[in-house]
Amino acid sequence: MNESARPRAILHVDMDAFFVSVELLERPELEGEQVIVGNPEGRSVVLSASYECRALGVRSAMPMATAMRLAPRATVIAPRQERYQLVSRQIMKIFRDVTPAVQQLSVDEAFLDVTGSLRRLGSPPQIGQRLREQIRTELRLPASVGVAKNMFVAKIASTRAKPDGMLVIRPDETVAFLHTLPVSALWGVGRRTEELLDRAGIHTVRDIAQTPPATLTKLLGSTGARLYELAWGRDERSVEPVREEKSIGAEETFASDVRDVEVLHAEFLRLAYRVAERMRRSGKQAQTVAIKVRYDDFRTVSRSRRLPQPSSSAVALAEAATGLFEALRRDGDSIRLVGLRAEQLTTGAGVQFSFDRADANWELAEAAMDRIRDRFADSGIKPATLLEPPSGGGRRAPGTESD
Repeated sequence: MNESARPRAILHVDMDAFFVSVELLERPELEGEQVIVGNPEGRSVVLSASYECRALGVRSAMPMATAMRLAPRATVIAPRQERYQLVSRQIMKIFRDVTPAVQQLSVDEAFLDVTGSLRRLGSPPQIGQRLREQIRTELRLPASVGVAKNMFVAKIASTRAKPDGMLVIRPDETVAFLHTLPVSALWGVGRRTEELLDRAGIHTVRDIAQTPPATLTKLLGSTGARLYELAWGRDERSVEPVREEKSIGAEETFASDVRDVEVLHAEFLRLAYRVAERMRRSGKQAQTVAIKVRYDDFRTVSRSRRLPQPSSSAVALAEAATGLFEALRRDGDSIRLVGLRAEQLTTGAGVQFSFDRADANWELAEAAMDRIRDRFADSGIKPATLLEPPSGGGRRAPGTESD
């Protein structure tokens, strides 16, 4: 078959209960038990839940208080974001050994276009199974894979393959497969859209496919035309291996409102190290630092400052952030959330070592810390200031995994 005429082969790989699965590597006695990754105090949310908990209604991003009512016997494990990031990088390396066309969506899922790998590695199902077996053998983790002719259908297939399975939707089976599904399976159909379609007597993907596009557009605006195309399995988007990041940030919501200035300064430093590491791994430097502060009354304020020179140093980011914060701060402020964002990113041009405490020196030292963490995941290496968690307010670890 002519290469240009061959249907695309797209895989969507999604790790199963990723954070929980990583924790079970060191807690095998909890296999098959109710397990939640998250902090049980205050306003924390579920970061990951085992399938035993999901069967009881527990979901990622659910308030921990709600999850504990649904699964009171669950074992709660505090999150270890550095560990999850390390394992994520190992997973993505396995993907990129198969194809350079990898679009990472989060720490635990990605799209792969394997069209160019078929001659070398076999059929799409063979590649999907090989990936699952390699992840299981090398990392001892389960993964679910959807195989289809486009990204939309591959994503649906992987969701329906969970847990720890693979679903292949061949090109000539696409429409028949989609037409068995409820309208909620389509991208862009949330609760509000589903209610509008339900009132119009449209309940399945087949119903959408059989409704004139003009009728759908009148009902839903531009969303209607897009849903009609998806209902017929049409999705021409390409897997994008590299997405230029315009900014990199992180934020924390405290379990209880914080007034202690030292705790807040330490939190900005913690966020700065998290953001700076991501910048260095992307080969980026920031020209501007921005902060976000949310008070106990939900009033939210943002401020930004341009750095003297582009930097990926956590020390430089933290100094700018705390300076911005101090300009805002008033005695007695009670703070619910703080955030830090590196903006106006530029490609790093390299640095020269010197004997003063310049940003360049800090960047080199922090890059060395990155390499140590890569090699020794549980080294716990971090600034001395952050060795002990600050008192006065529990943190919520950022990011929940996909379901």
